[in-house]
Amino acid sequence: MSFDSTYRAPQQGGDSAREALSALRAEVSKAVVGQDAVVTGMVIALLCRGHVLLEGVPGVAKTLMVRTLAAALALDFKRVQFTPDLMPGDVTGSLIYDTKTARFEFREGPVFTNLLLADEINRTPPKTQAALLESMEERQVSVEGAARELPDPFVVCATQNPVEYEGTYQLPEAQLDRFLLKLTVPLPPREQEITVLERHALGFDPRDLSQVKAVASAADLAAGREAVAAVHVAPEVLGYIVDVARATRSSPSLQLGVSPRGATALLAASRAWAWLSGRAYVTPDDVKALARPALRHRVQLRPEAELEGATADGLLDGILASVPVPR
Repeated sequence: MSFDSTYRAPQQGGDSAREALSALRAEVSKAVVGQDAVVTGMVIALLCRGHVLLEGVPGVAKTLMVRTLAAALALDFKRVQFTPDLMPGDVTGSLIYDTKTARFEFREGPVFTNLLLADEINRTPPKTQAALLESMEERQVSVEGAARELPDPFVVCATQNPVEYEGTYQLPEAQLDRFLLKLTVPLPPREQEITVLERHALGFDPRDLSQVKAVASAADLAAGREAVAAVHVAPEVLGYIVDVARATRSSPSLQLGVSPRGATALLAASRAWAWLSGRAYVTPDDVKALARPALRHRVQLRPEAELEGATADGLLDGILASVPVPR
C-alpha cells in the first residue's frame, strides 16, 4: 500500500462525508492532470486541520491545484504572493483610521479565509513569516494587543521553488514544524503531459474554473474530522510511530531528528489516511505511507551527508526498513 493509492469510499454504512471527500480528486482532475497523490495529501491536511507545504518547480500547477480544491470544497479562498517587501499587516490586516467615525477600524487581511495560498512563502522576510506563524499555530491574529479568531476551517497551503534560492529566506525550523505535510509536486509523465497540452489545444483556460463544481463542504470536513478522531490506534502502532521518530534522532546522517510534534503529526495523518481508505483502525502500512510527507521537512541532514548525495526521503526509507514492524 502506498500513499498515492486510489482510495474508494465503501458503500456500507452510508458514510456521506467520506463519499463526498473521495469525490474531490475526480473533481479536481477536471482542471489538474495527474496530481492525485498531492490532492489526497491536501485532503488529509484538511481533515487534520493541518497546513501543507507544496514544493515543485514552476509550472506544475501548484497554484491551480489549490484554487481548484477550494472551488470543489466550497471554501473561501485567498492568495498572497509573498515578496521581499511584503509586510505583516499585508497578510494579517491592520488598523485603519476612519475619518467618518474618527476611530481606528480593523481591516481584515487575506489570512481571514478558509484556504490561504501562500505563494513562494520563502521569498518574504522573517518578520512577515513570523506573523503568519502565529496564524498557523494559534489560528488567530493579534493586532494592538487584541486577538481576532480566524475562520474554521483555516488551512495554509504554501508553495516554494526547490531550484531557485536567490533572494529567498530559508524557513526557520519552528515554522517548518508547523506544516503537517510537505508534498512534492512532480513533473507529469509523458502521457499526462500530452493530456495537458490536448486540453489547452481545446481551449482550456486555467483562470476559468466554472467547470469545477462543489462536491463537498465544510460540514463534510467537520463530519470527517469527527470520524477520524474515532479511528482506533493500537498501542503497538503508537510504539511503532515513536520508534520511527526516535530512530531519526540517533541517525548519524541527521543533525536534527523528528520532534514529538512530528510524531503526533504522523499519527494524525495516518488516522486520516486509514479513514479515507475505509478502515476504522491504523495499520503500520498507513504509518509507512505517510512517513515521507509527514517527516521529510522535520529532519535536517548533516553537511557531510548532503555532500555524499543523501536525501531526507532516502534516509527515512532506510529508517523505515530498519525499525521493527509490529505484527
